[in-house]
Amino acid sequence: MTSPLLTAKNLNFGYDDTPILKNIFLKIEAGEFIGLIGPNGSGKSTLLKLLAGILDAPAHSIYFKQQDIRQVTRKKLAQSIAWTPQEQNLAFDFKNSEVVLMGRHPHLSLLAMESVNDFAIAKKAMEITHTLAFSDRSFNEISGGEKQRVLIASAIAQEPEMMALDEPTSALDIKYQMQILEILQHLNQDRKTTIVLAMHDLHLASKFCKRLLLLDNGKIVRDGTPDKVLEPGILEKVYNINVKLYRDPNGGVLVSPIPSSAPASTDIA
Repeated sequence: MTSPLLTAKNLNFGYDDTPILKNIFLKIEAGEFIGLIGPNGSGKSTLLKLLAGILDAPAHSIYFKQQDIRQVTRKKLAQSIAWTPQEQNLAFDFKNSEVVLMGRHPHLSLLAMESVNDFAIAKKAMEITHTLAFSDRSFNEISGGEKQRVLIASAIAQEPEMMALDEPTSALDIKYQMQILEILQHLNQDRKTTIVLAMHDLHLASKFCKRLLLLDNGKIVRDGTPDKVLEPGILEKVYNINVKLYRDPNGGVLVSPIPSSAPASTDIA
């Protein structure tokens, strides 16, 4: 039996005197497609950053392939886990092709230049994400959906075992949301890339993610398949709103909020 890719054991984390995550126990197996869901302030982004090594975890709380993540070199971690933030602005005016090529940096030695192979990998990543057509344009001049695809292309060029994405579909129209999630689904199915992403859209999360982690007040309150996690009782408690659930014939579960003036119903149509 292979060991988990990532393990969290009694993970507690906060900023200053404010606790954010409390007693998190979690195993992520290679090849999973996991969605982190929950209301604002529940700890999704913080957990994702800790798992990706963006934030320093307390000692002996997160293990990468059974090794304390604090003992894994930054270079090794960058080669293994790609991080895609929610913020899309860059301080400098890079071409999109240059942004994607940055994904190769963890594989280069100090002061080394990119090789022909590095350029080929970056080009392939842009082909996968349909960003090659605007490779020579400035990153800061393209649309939000195009920026998100460029950042994902950079992560693909990194050739990681796992991709950690913070709200990759936020503020995008449904066309770009579907494009991005279908790209991630392709990577998960064809390349066996482990995908862990934070999401607000419960329908899309249930449609694409094979496993959901529902967070509330810094704790994992439900962990399992979308059908197990998206139940009226737990959703109403966590989100503090009455809901009705519908089966989507094309996959996933539609979660419809019920106005406070309407009678509550927990039946699934």
